[in-house]
Amino acid sequence: MYRLACRLGLSGIVYNDTKGVTVELQGEEEKIDELLVRLQSGPDKPPVAEIQSCKTVDIAVIESEDKFIIKASDSQGTALSQVTADIATCRDCLSEMAEKEDFRHGYPFINCTNCGPRYSIVKTIPYDRPNTTMSEFAMCNRCAAQYADVTDRRFHAQPVACGVCGPKIWLTDSEGKTITIQTDKTIPETAGLLRAGKVLAIKGIGGFHLAVDALNDEAVKRLRERKKRDHKPFAMMAASIETIKKHALVSEPAEKFLKNPQSPIVLLPKRKDSPIAPSVAEGVNTFGFMLCYAPLHYLLFAQNIKVLVMTSGNISDEPLICKNEQAMEKLACVADAFLMHDREIYRQVDDSIVHFIERDPVLLRRARGYVPTPILIEENCRQDIFAAGGDLKNTFCFGKQNQLICSEHIGDLEDAEVYHHYINSIEHLRKLFEVEPKVVVCDLHPGYLSTQYALSLSDLKAIQVQHHWAHIASVLAEHGLDGPVIGLAADGTGYGTDGAIWGCECLIASLDGFERFGHLAYYTLAGADMASKEAIRPVLGLLKKTYRDDFNLQKFRWLVDRIETDANKQQIISEQLEKRINAVETSSLGRIFDAVAAMLGLGSYNHFEAQLPMALEAIIGGGTEEHYDFELIRRASEPLQLDLRKMTMQLITDIQKGNPSGVISAKFHNTIAAALLQFATIARESKNLNTVALSGGVYCNHYLTNRLIKLLQENSFSVLFNRNVPANDGGISLGQAAIAAKLAARIS
Repeated sequence: MYRLACRLGLSGIVYNDTKGVTVELQGEEEKIDELLVRLQSGPDKPPVAEIQSCKTVDIAVIESEDKFIIKASDSQGTALSQVTADIATCRDCLSEMAEKEDFRHGYPFINCTNCGPRYSIVKTIPYDRPNTTMSEFAMCNRCAAQYADVTDRRFHAQPVACGVCGPKIWLTDSEGKTITIQTDKTIPETAGLLRAGKVLAIKGIGGFHLAVDALNDEAVKRLRERKKRDHKPFAMMAASIETIKKHALVSEPAEKFLKNPQSPIVLLPKRKDSPIAPSVAEGVNTFGFMLCYAPLHYLLFAQNIKVLVMTSGNISDEPLICKNEQAMEKLACVADAFLMHDREIYRQVDDSIVHFIERDPVLLRRARGYVPTPILIEENCRQDIFAAGGDLKNTFCFGKQNQLICSEHIGDLEDAEVYHHYINSIEHLRKLFEVEPKVVVCDLHPGYLSTQYALSLSDLKAIQVQHHWAHIASVLAEHGLDGPVIGLAADGTGYGTDGAIWGCECLIASLDGFERFGHLAYYTLAGADMASKEAIRPVLGLLKKTYRDDFNLQKFRWLVDRIETDANKQQIISEQLEKRINAVETSSLGRIFDAVAAMLGLGSYNHFEAQLPMALEAIIGGGTEEHYDFELIRRASEPLQLDLRKMTMQLITDIQKGNPSGVISAKFHNTIAAALLQFATIARESKNLNTVALSGGVYCNHYLTNRLIKLLQENSFSVLFNRNVPANDGGISLGQAAIAAKLAARIS
């Protein structure tokens, strides 16, 4: 603003405040108009700047004003301004870091106004150096001169520093003994350890990574064993697109997204000839790759490093570690050495994950680079809102005026440390944005820890929202709509209004309410939460549903024995189903995927969420358009029901015949897509609606989602799906908040 105003000969002031940026301009009207145009769309705007709104008000002329100045920030008032997400290192900084004559040559914390840490270092707003963890580092004369020079790229870049005045790196062993503290030796020493197959804990922007050579299978296996992560695929990092293309198929949209300032992990189809260690990503057909995004990464890869596994610095299922002392305490049994630095990470933020639906980038995990950028809504929230989210892949969300502010990925709350992190994170984000909730909104499930926490806030008005309604509402909120729409929600678990476990629903939904128009016909699951882990439970439930009184274990011993060898356990589960002991009625589509994967011999246990469905998707082959038979049944005064008994019988017959598993998997996926299309078609005829919203964890399945969207569009439906928040449970807090923003006015 300062540079533009001076260039155009305008006088006035500019300053940051809690609502954004305030500018007072005085001069020729044409020049003011030109400034506003150039501010919105001209080349003067910083590369990562995004102007959400610009309001102008006419004021009286100030006679004594003759120049344009920058005033100190105003921290008074209600906090509404947005905190910028962390941004990958820009090209200008990389060029300077590589320039031997530059005083920041080889400096691992180089940054400028256009790049570097933001959310991970800010303690409070406005975003000024005293309010960040960089307040510990007094700028030297050269850095201070750039910081104060309005023509410089580092003008008011809050993390600005250099090797003289800024943060330092050092390398220690697993016992805390210093290996080297000299920057020019630390990086080569670290690279040498990685090339030798060692496991390194590397402190980055939002927390620690655990790193090993991705081409060294023994090293990857060692990391898996120490981290206690036996099966889940690891993410990888490379320094260039060219390197990634040696191992994965990179489309034009994917290449563009890999290079984005947000620098997420992008899921890409594997190349069959890739030398990546098999242990990196077994049982799936994709690799997760990201480019270097911190100066430290680039310096490390310059030491003849090709591809690194870069996975979250934690023990599996625990929160990401960002403190040096905690890293030494928790990861000493995992890492052989630690690459440390002394810039405090105030807010740990994991890497974001993206895949592509059609040609659109879709977030699977929303964290670094995207948080805490809000989703904007048209009508202001009448009261501040806290949305507690779910228990799996938790995020929470605050509603304040026209902003829905979602947290970063928190994790699964069943782990005590994650739950503790959840509570602390709520308070951190609440204070950062000065939110004072009057309304709390949570899931219907009485057993959810998030629900119990929300309902314990006795001084707040409580709203409980059905899980799948929240899924569809998250799509509406993203697209700035109120509804109604035809909502096709599909996942593993969601507590229903009838006490059953829902999971494949056709809803007529708006932000005001929903009608359950249809669902997958109920089948019985034995073993409560164990049914999401042990595939034998949905297999037996599906067989019992399909064959009814004709079902007996002996008849299907050929199928069941390869999933569960313990005949006694088989019998106990069968009796549970028969007598309805510790068993629930469910319309879960996620468990159907588990069952089909197990019947095809792809595994019998979900070691991580959706492991079996991911394996089922990975084997799809044959290019077939065929699908199995199914029925949609309507009974008086009941929702439409999807009956998959014919599909199950035909699928089992295909297995008995020895038909290729890849073709069976394709036909199964095609069946689900065709059935969901029929739901939408009948709903359109009945309700005169033509817009379909897709949400729920099942839509993380790339093949199914692409096929369903294609079918819907071929049948003239308008299709909406999650892009900016995950379709899985990481997005339901947004839906909860959007619903609460509508409903809260009624209870105020």
